[in-house]
Amino acid sequence: MFRRKMYDVLLDWKSRSQGRTAMLVEGARRVGKSTVVEEFARREYRSYILVDFAEASRDVRELFDDVSDLDYLFLQLQLRYSARLFDRESLIIFDEVQMCPRARQAIKQLVRDGRYDYIETGSLVSIRRNTRGILIPSEEERAQMRPMDFEEFLWARGDDATIPLLRQAFASRRPLGERLNRRLMRDFRLYMLVGGMPQAVDALLRTNDLRVVDDVKRVIIDLYAEDMHKISPSGVLSMLFDAIPAQLAKKSSRYHVSSVLAGRRSQDILEQIAQLEDSRTVLIARHADDPNAGLSSSVDLGKFKLYLADTGLFVTLAFKDADFTDNIVYGKLLSDKLPVNLGMVYENVVAQELTAHGRRLFYHTWPKPGTTRNYEIDFIVPDGKKVSPVEVKSSNYRTHASLDAFCEKYSSRVGRRYLVYTKDLDRDGAVDCIPTYMSAFL
Repeated sequence: MFRRKMYDVLLDWKSRSQGRTAMLVEGARRVGKSTVVEEFARREYRSYILVDFAEASRDVRELFDDVSDLDYLFLQLQLRYSARLFDRESLIIFDEVQMCPRARQAIKQLVRDGRYDYIETGSLVSIRRNTRGILIPSEEERAQMRPMDFEEFLWARGDDATIPLLRQAFASRRPLGERLNRRLMRDFRLYMLVGGMPQAVDALLRTNDLRVVDDVKRVIIDLYAEDMHKISPSGVLSMLFDAIPAQLAKKSSRYHVSSVLAGRRSQDILEQIAQLEDSRTVLIARHADDPNAGLSSSVDLGKFKLYLADTGLFVTLAFKDADFTDNIVYGKLLSDKLPVNLGMVYENVVAQELTAHGRRLFYHTWPKPGTTRNYEIDFIVPDGKKVSPVEVKSSNYRTHASLDAFCEKYSSRVGRRYLVYTKDLDRDGAVDCIPTYMSAFL
């Protein structure tokens, strides 16, 4: 099993909760929820029972229709799963809990009983669709699991030293040297291509063959497509999802729904956008109409950009209809010769890294005087009582017209200003120039 940050989240919950709450680990399919939870159970408890509701029999599901006699319930679970439970030393896992809403509702009584600990896993969009008619337990904490970030990717490759050292370098703003920067960018570009889905990372480590990695990612994308058709048989969600690379390639100031769904506008499909967000397969950047420290207060719900939650999947989705050998991103990105029109890959990975480290995504656009074009700040992050604008470049160029114009327009609101690019740490006037692999520290 790969080392995952979710494990530490669960450790903290176990220590802090002492059985007073259950933990719901939610996230997109194939991000490794079940794997990390079972490993946690195996290492941190005397015994555990894993009830996988995707495979559980009707008899097991029916046990949760009436939980008035918990002694009977626990006896049945121990017999059916051939495991002994010990007071305050055992964990019961409800895997894919959305498949058995009654089990989730039973959490209230189970936690109140206090004998064992409980962890649930599931996909948020499916959980919400399967909560009609049940009481959501207030004794439930939630933690969101995402694809592996760059640090977890390095851990998988046996490197647990690089990120702490980079964090020190970022804090001191001391350049690393061009040779070291080239090596780190090469490692980061490999991460961009492979992504953070555990199966894709495992395929890389086993085979060192990007074709095999690409095959794994195609299977995951097909799985997501099937899930989306179950939620939206009309195909609307799948169409919106598939169009993300093309929409970003246009360098438009927003996701143009009408170019994907004829005659529809963003305001017409807010429910579908919410479903996409709940699926955790995409990331949404909201347009901040009036960028200030309270970014959420000025968003335009009808104006947004969509990214994939995993940049490795983004690369594969961009060329889903072509054979691997036709996917120019792999060769070009590895050799650091990515065409300008594919710079969207860098924008997607910065969105992924910011989100992985607790940042919500906001951006801002405004008209260029005397033209029909716009200035655009790719991301805006809170900086105390101010905001920090972030401009992403897919190359080593240090031009930043939009950044300069933003800082002039909102001078009293601006904290630090960042240019994220492919070269070493540097400073250009008031602008901090940051290599892409440090975007998590913004």
